[in-house]
Amino acid sequence: MKKYAIAFTIVLGVSTYASAQQEPQFTQFMYDRLSINPAFAGTQDAICGTLLGRQQWAGFAGQPNTGLLNINGPIESIRSGIGISVYYDELGPLSSTAVRLSYAYHLKLSGQTKLSLGAAVGIMNSTVMPDWIAQNYSSDGVATGIGTGTGDNFIPQFRENATALDASFGAYIYNPKWYAGISAIHLPAGNLEPLNVRLARHYYLMAGYNFEITPQIVITPHIMAKTDLASAQFDANATVMYDNTFWFGMTYRVQDAVAPMAGYQYQMPNGKSTLRVGYSYDFTTSQLNNYSSGSHELMVSFCHKLEKPLPTRVYKNPRFL
Repeated sequence: MKKYAIAFTIVLGVSTYASAQQEPQFTQFMYDRLSINPAFAGTQDAICGTLLGRQQWAGFAGQPNTGLLNINGPIESIRSGIGISVYYDELGPLSSTAVRLSYAYHLKLSGQTKLSLGAAVGIMNSTVMPDWIAQNYSSDGVATGIGTGTGDNFIPQFRENATALDASFGAYIYNPKWYAGISAIHLPAGNLEPLNVRLARHYYLMAGYNFEITPQIVITPHIMAKTDLASAQFDANATVMYDNTFWFGMTYRVQDAVAPMAGYQYQMPNGKSTLRVGYSYDFTTSQLNNYSSGSHELMVSFCHKLEKPLPTRVYKNPRFL
């Protein structure tokens, strides 16, 4: 029996104004709040940089490969935060690069609870290479080309490149025990005209809560739902942190994957800096498991906590009046 794995047929939409899910996905989504919600900028009271790398559907020719860098920090003097997100995503012959600059304003609600409102602007660039080929896999694993798309007017025969302006908006409410956020990205729905691709607006909902079981054990469930109004995806995660040092957990992505994860957190001797390293592996539960050996994802994060300046004190003495 022959197994057919057509190289995604330009899955992200090299067809007329495609509106499929165009954003890269991460199993460790709780460490990527900035790129999907600009209101997250500066909410950690530290300057933080996070790097995520993902190889999705390993063993599948033309599988998605994604890299993401988030950097953000607070500006206490104006109760704000700023951030930058840069990502590169490759899927078969289609590659995309995006840069977003975020700004957020923080409002104190009550106690330690704050509300952050944020916006981001940036650009998104996509390139389609002409050297793609659909594949026919025989039962013994031998791949033979069955077409190049020649004759299809919607598939570029030469290297095509397009750039569009981008913008997003979000709201994020948080305190030391929990967080919740809602956001929308690709608000202008930019048109990558030469590629016949229009960016679809995406809407996100995220939340998490820290349950302190003992002074050494904290369990945190996280959820994220996203949709482009054409399709939807729901991720649920539970993570157990031990002694503020080691963590392990599991993410479930509906009708797609089950992913165990583990990580290590190291507090620097200066008491202000923290290094985190995490890894997750997706066991594919959809029909793609016939072709893929799973997905790998690595996360590295470094945060440096900012010291708040001591308040200015004024002393008055009658002797110096």
